Amino acid sequence: MRSFPNSPLKIPFNKPYLTGKEFVNIQDAAENLGKLSGNGFYSRQCQEFFQNRYGFHRCFLTTSCTDALEMAALLLEIQEGDEVIVPSFTFVSTANAFALRGAKLVFVDSQEDFPNLDVNTIEPLITSKTKAIVLVHYAGVSCEIGQLKKLADKYKIFLVEDAAQAIESFEGGRALGSFGQLATFSFHETKNIHCGEGGMLVVNDPNLEKRAEIIWEKGTDRTAFFRGESDKYGWKDLGSSFLLSELNAAFLWGQLENLDAIQERRKQIWEDYQGWFSGLKKEPSVLQKTYLEILEQALQGLGEIEFQTQPGNYHLFYLLFENANLRQQYIGRLRQNGILAVFHYQSLHKSEFIQKHQPEQFVRTFPNSDRFSDFLLRLPLFYELPDLT
Repeated sequence: MRSFPNSPLKIPFNKPYLTGKEFVNIQDAAENLGKLSGNGFYSRQCQEFFQNRYGFHRCFLTTSCTDALEMAALLLEIQEGDEVIVPSFTFVSTANAFALRGAKLVFVDSQEDFPNLDVNTIEPLITSKTKAIVLVHYAGVSCEIGQLKKLADKYKIFLVEDAAQAIESFEGGRALGSFGQLATFSFHETKNIHCGEGGMLVVNDPNLEKRAEIIWEKGTDRTAFFRGESDKYGWKDLGSSFLLSELNAAFLWGQLENLDAIQERRKQIWEDYQGWFSGLKKEPSVLQKTYLEILEQALQGLGEIEFQTQPGNYHLFYLLFENANLRQQYIGRLRQNGILAVFHYQSLHKSEFIQKHQPEQFVRTFPNSDRFSDFLLRLPLFYELPDLT
């Protein structure tokens, strides 16, 4: 079994993939291009790639998806008294960005059969104070985006896609991240493509583009100044230092140049998992049977499991246990074999923050979100998922 540096585990949950081009690009940026602070050659290359490939109106690389969400909250002028509808089963950044601006968070439960939010529960939650619906495309699988868009249009509220996990995901031939007025992506090391830590804000509403550029550049019109549109720049609006470093953008470009190959490998791994757990017999194409047999054997005596059947963009593969105790037993058995599997989000409506600041949300019940928080387990899925030899 192959082991990894500084880890007792033979198979970690994630290992960031390097294509070989990342450091060539970083050296080029450092030695030849004369700009390292952001919004340089590689930033523009990446942004134009996303705009051209997915039909996004305008893209802004950021230091993280968290920053992209915080940009979105600023851009929508979220303020105290506004209400923002968000799923309970998501990472804290989805909600925190809007709580920072003073919004009241209104949580939504997950679907019964998948961790995406339950669209059918949203309309009764919309009030005259509702400013936005923020959805999450879990595992790169589309929410019922058409129904959500109709709701947002009907009540004239903003639709924000948290597409952190959804690069190269589509619905009806259209890229996820292109439906809402705004969308955010993550290039954290656990994502399909990455630059260690990074993100992106997508602005699909042209009316928001100019202000987004100002917020992105610390509240100044610095970008317009560098285009030669004025002889000086100054403080125009609230903002922050959201730009991704040019070194990170150079790294990301090395990933984007190999996006199709990365996606194909992840697809093969996901299909091996799905094929194995659907019958525990199907011959794998890229994973070793020895590895899959260990995963299977560790399930003995742990009851019935469900498993992910919707591929999305091959971002993750999960199992769903009957209770938290069985999940923990399985985690322990895999650890004994040097394999790290991890659970995912904890329901935000039950968090200490909500209990303290919005107790009326804390007492609401979200059985599906809690089920995924307590019973879901993600298996390792990364480009170089190794042989057990």
